[in-house]
Amino acid sequence: MANDEVILLDFWPSMFGMRLRVALAEKEIKYEYKDEDLRNKSPLLLQMNPIHKKIPVLIHNGKPICESIIGVEYIDEVWKDKAPFLPSDPYDRAQARFWADYIDKKLFDSGRKLWTTKGEEQEAAKKDFIECLKVLEGALGEKPYFGGDNFGFVDIALIGFYSWFHSYETYGNISTEAECPKFVAWAKRCMLRDSVAKSLPDQHKVLEFVKTLRHKFGIE
Repeated sequence: MANDEVILLDFWPSMFGMRLRVALAEKEIKYEYKDEDLRNKSPLLLQMNPIHKKIPVLIHNGKPICESIIGVEYIDEVWKDKAPFLPSDPYDRAQARFWADYIDKKLFDSGRKLWTTKGEEQEAAKKDFIECLKVLEGALGEKPYFGGDNFGFVDIALIGFYSWFHSYETYGNISTEAECPKFVAWAKRCMLRDSVAKSLPDQHKVLEFVKTLRHKFGIE
């Protein structure tokens, strides 16, 4: 697949886009990165994702793959010469998909509320956020990665959120390490991988981005 044309339409702070960046790096796929201005979306983005008009979009030889988790699965299926993200056993594969779905349905919303709300709503979000992390810690157990000894699908689905944790902690007034030490140890283990370290933005840069959003939304 050396002659493949691969383009990623993304926005640098997106934890969903980070999934595709990590997946592409894990498979050592060369690609063209296009950072989108979401207030002024490019004609290419509107053409490639006319339904949702959202990033990230993976474009492989002119064909778009939308939605980040679908994109990670696509990368895994197409580029088989590197270690697979998903396990070979059907039950284990179903479990991995379940946890990726849980992350999308639970973690994103409670994390967002930590920096967009105040008072009782924020306290409820804080409780939900920690509860969600504890559930994920339970799924991780004593394993180095969610799939066992090897970095894989659930790790890719989750690790991008870690770049937002400084923001979550700053505005939610929580210590993730105090509440969920196993989770933070897992995240630091993932960050030792080149594919992750080079794909995730600095947490302080994300915090500056969140500060501008809070100012824009009138939360400050």
